[in-house]
Amino acid sequence: MKPVFPVEKTIRERSSIRSYEPRSLTPEETELFHDFIKTLNNPFSVDVSFRILESSDALKGEKLGTYGVIKGARNFIGATVPDCDLALEALGYSMEHLVLYAVALGYGTCWLGGTFDKSAFSHVMDLKEGDLFPVISPLGYPTGKKRPMESIIKWTAKSDQRKDWKELFFQDDFSSPLAKSDAGDFAFALEMTRLAPSAVNKQPWRVVKSQDAYHFYEAKTLKEGKNSVDIQRVDVGIAACHFGLAAAEKKLPGEFKKLPVPEIKTSSEMKYLFSWVLHS
Repeated sequence: MKPVFPVEKTIRERSSIRSYEPRSLTPEETELFHDFIKTLNNPFSVDVSFRILESSDALKGEKLGTYGVIKGARNFIGATVPDCDLALEALGYSMEHLVLYAVALGYGTCWLGGTFDKSAFSHVMDLKEGDLFPVISPLGYPTGKKRPMESIIKWTAKSDQRKDWKELFFQDDFSSPLAKSDAGDFAFALEMTRLAPSAVNKQPWRVVKSQDAYHFYEAKTLKEGKNSVDIQRVDVGIAACHFGLAAAEKKLPGEFKKLPVPEIKTSSEMKYLFSWVLHS
């Protein structure tokens, strides 16, 4: 299905917004997002549940909080997923699709992993036993004025920088970088993948082109704490969303599938997740 917004323009316009006008979405705006959520799916056939939350949704009088990282936001996107194979990747894929839709409409968003009050948010998300709830995003009206804290966060995360092609995309094995000319029509989808956001901008995805497939790997660079999830799998899902939307816009043939682990020599921190398989 062709995206309902221009993919490249929207991806390039997306940035992490941390300062918002202190006003809530109108009921009509909230309904607009609920309608779009009903259309969302992901290529991993995992059921991702979304809720549009109000900051005033309180637990024992305590408002939902983000430890000072976000200022002024009155609404948040919360997403949960049952703990199953490719669950986190599916959540990243579906939620990034929703985030890009919001950006295309002019709203501000910001992926948040470890910087929100998970206990308070979890209560208003009505989590089922075994559900994963790794991330949220504010959803609202950007102020256009950055706070000093915002500049510091952006600088420390190097969020304006992205890895070069040769560090992310490979031909047949991890010792041979993939040239843009060898990617052909898929060079656009890979470039959109390169621009995807990730936790502290680690860009933990690697893609190996081999015969009629693009194999996606997680390059694990962050350690999850006790009782926490591997947030970098969400990041790979976000990157896959960029690839999938770009491929759909250009009507490139293929689909995401989980295959038997490819016979490609990898290091211990590299984990195969799924592939984009070209249709003949």
